[in-house]
Amino acid sequence: MILKKAENPFAFTACWELKEMLGRTARDERQLVEIIEEIPLDSVYYHTHGFFLRHQYIAGPYPNDFATWAAIQVRDHVLAEKLGILDPFEYENLESLRLEIINIIEDHLSRLPVIPRTIYGEPFHFMQSRIIAAPTGLEAWDMADFCAILSSTDSSVVYFHTFEAMLRLGRREGDFPFWIESQLGETELATAISQIDLYMSTLESIRKQIISLCNAGPGKGEKR
Repeated sequence: MILKKAENPFAFTACWELKEMLGRTARDERQLVEIIEEIPLDSVYYHTHGFFLRHQYIAGPYPNDFATWAAIQVRDHVLAEKLGILDPFEYENLESLRLEIINIIEDHLSRLPVIPRTIYGEPFHFMQSRIIAAPTGLEAWDMADFCAILSSTDSSVVYFHTFEAMLRLGRREGDFPFWIESQLGETELATAISQIDLYMSTLESIRKQIISLCNAGPGKGEKR
């Protein structure tokens, strides 16, 4: 089988996270929600979407920093569960995500006689970050190239072309399905990749799922 050649190659881009401490800390859940109302959106990004870049191989029980802090440091597992089911990819932008986080915490606190706080745990330290793109110089012209490069490149490539493309570039389906459909005409495969559940997956798991889907069809991603 002759693999279809793309008119424009897929250029693989890695990334790294430029982190900055904001100098704001919360020792109880009231302070937490008050600071969330004031922080830059880059801090919301760091503590939600950026969580996936920092946990490339093992998914934690709670997929964002707010839920993890509530569970481990405050030991408020009810709030942790409420924040833990929050899927950041359901929201059009970071501001709407911030508002939902605030609503969840405010509703939780309104039902409690006492504000939960850290007793022996660590306070919540607010950070912010920016994603810096780092082109790898690697290009794929067909499906075999695509799978070979994706299987061996840095996992931050997966983050950049999925999470980063979806939120900051406004490409909801991510870069991989867009290129596979527009350049190789593989609409069904592109749709299947765009339906991978990113929320409860690690970067390595997402990489394996994409490659598996590409290799599933006859002659899709296999070397000839």
